Amino acid sequence: MIIDIEELKSLILEAAEKAEPSDGLSADEVLFGDGSRLELDSIDALQISMVIQKRYGIRLNDSKETRRALGSINQLAALLAQ
Repeated sequence: MIIDIEELKSLILEAAEKAEPSDGLSADEVLFGDGSRLELDSIDALQISMVIQKRYGIRLNDSKETRRALGSINQLAALLAQ
């Protein structure tokens, strides 16, 4: 499956109710934790995982898997493409 990075970025931002930083959001940028400009939290991770399940039919089963998958947009895209 080919994943549209821009669509995935939009889904993440919409689910987390965040605006894209004025200078853009890199697909390799850290989404959670230290260095994250979006300052996403566990509630955001839950919302994002629900949107991913609805859109792509892929369920992120546990918090470790979710956290790893949501390390960056590219990491999530790689998981979804498998």
